[in-house]
Amino acid sequence: MNESAPRILLIEDDAQTRRFLKTSLQNRGWRIAEADCGKTGLTLAGQADLVILDLGLPDMDGIAVTRRLRQLSDQPILILSARSQEHNKIAALDAGADDYLTKPFGSGELHARLQALLRRIARGSATQELFETGELQVDMARRRVCMRGSEVRVTPIEFRLLSLLIRHADLVVTHRQLLQEVWGGEHVHDQHYLRIYMGQLRRKLEVNPARPRYLLTEVGVGYRLVCEEAAGEQE
Repeated sequence: MNESAPRILLIEDDAQTRRFLKTSLQNRGWRIAEADCGKTGLTLAGQADLVILDLGLPDMDGIAVTRRLRQLSDQPILILSARSQEHNKIAALDAGADDYLTKPFGSGELHARLQALLRRIARGSATQELFETGELQVDMARRRVCMRGSEVRVTPIEFRLLSLLIRHADLVVTHRQLLQEVWGGEHVHDQHYLRIYMGQLRRKLEVNPARPRYLLTEVGVGYRLVCEEAAGEQE
């Protein structure tokens, strides 16, 4: 076992699912800690680099566990749940989770999501002045956006929206979070703002705005900026 490999904490009450996840993740080189309930998970959370959390726990609601984990640290939290309704996803993400994967899922997709979360850790530990994916380049310090080598003029609001998606690249950002951070708390219900400005960004940055390559919609939940390397990992 590679002692330098990231440690994942699995908080999952179903023993069969936990065994499957442990085997799959260990085969990918991860180190694993396990908890079968929310209270045990909270006790072990300080030993982990990343948390995989099921919402349907026997002792605590998964949303409550998410909020408590977020109070304890900023370690990435990936929700795995059979609850596929949009309001469950929104509640978990707004409570502080970083991503949400609905059961059943493939091991390749799970691994790609975990790699995306590790990249988020790396971005947080380093000052990233230049973001690149595919033909898109964003100079964060100079607030300069280029597509296919040519500068694209964006408005201040468009740049704030794009910057927020870049900070969470490969991860879904909820409508509420985008509205609160870009426009302020008094606008958290004004989703038409997002539709307008995301439409403008897509017209400027996408070859075909109707079939976006970078700025993807998570229906009913929010938006995700997809890095090409992450898309490749899921194939």
